[in-house]
Amino acid sequence: MASVNKVILVGNCGRDPEIRYLPSGQPVASVSIATSSRRKDRNSGEVVENTQWHRVTFYDRLAEIAGEYLKKGRPVYVEGRLKYGKYTGQDGVERNTVDIIATELQLLGAREGMGSPSDEGGYAPRAAAPAPARAPAPASRPAPQAAAPAASGFEDMDDDIPF
Repeated sequence: MASVNKVILVGNCGRDPEIRYLPSGQPVASVSIATSSRRKDRNSGEVVENTQWHRVTFYDRLAEIAGEYLKKGRPVYVEGRLKYGKYTGQDGVERNTVDIIATELQLLGAREGMGSPSDEGGYAPRAAAPAPARAPAPASRPAPQAAAPAASGFEDMDDDIPF
């Protein structure tokens, strides 16, 4: 049976990315992303905000892009996978960690100070890790025909929508 390990975050960058390089020369960027949810407290009626912090790690080209474009407070969309780990602190206590290994990055919000897309070294709105190579389609396969539009089941509905 197949399994899925996928995380999608839409939040704000908590700090500027830290860029480092592995001995192989591979760039690695680490950043914290904050996600928040709001709810109304039943007893007091007060709005309570809950913020969660996520450690996100970018590799290769995504690390370079994150280092160049991500800044503290910037809204961002990240896709990736969870990675669990353990380490022993200086006090001898074993601790668990949860990291998100990013596979896709999309900058959100205004392009403040980023220039226009035509500027040299301009804005990189979306970046993804390289896709795995795929085998070319066999030459004997016929060209695909345009598919007929699928019926949505809403053709018989009235256009008298009250809003």
